[in-house]
Amino acid sequence: MTVDEKRKLELKTMYQIIGIYCHNKHHTPKGQLCEACEQVWKYAEHRIDVCPHMESKTFCSVCKTHCYAPNYREKIREIMRYGGPRMLLVSPIQVIRHMYLERQKKRLAMLASFFNGFITFLCNNLMLLLCPIQL
Repeated sequence: MTVDEKRKLELKTMYQIIGIYCHNKHHTPKGQLCEACEQVWKYAEHRIDVCPHMESKTFCSVCKTHCYAPNYREKIREIMRYGGPRMLLVSPIQVIRHMYLERQKKRLAMLASFFNGFITFLCNNLMLLLCPIQL
């Protein structure tokens, strides 16, 4: 998946989640956002458009850089907590894909940690074998 495709998918997902939240909480017609949610959407859209980590990151929630201003970060968190689980009813394939990518990233991190420890162990023991300490 190219960076542009990834960005478009993230924008689409974010808009859908904000739409679910706005429709259920602010009683707007489906496909429309109230003024407050439109503001959050425009802010999120801009942040996604200028994201420097789009190539390597999976989701904003696991990103090292917190580029959302604190007030927007809290609002996005609230919207995601509400709309995220409800995405299963709107777009189950996207939710399954999201869960798969998140699990895959955790698995890769675990493997990397294991191999780093294993290599350190081998190097330390190899040094003891090659250079035994004389007492």
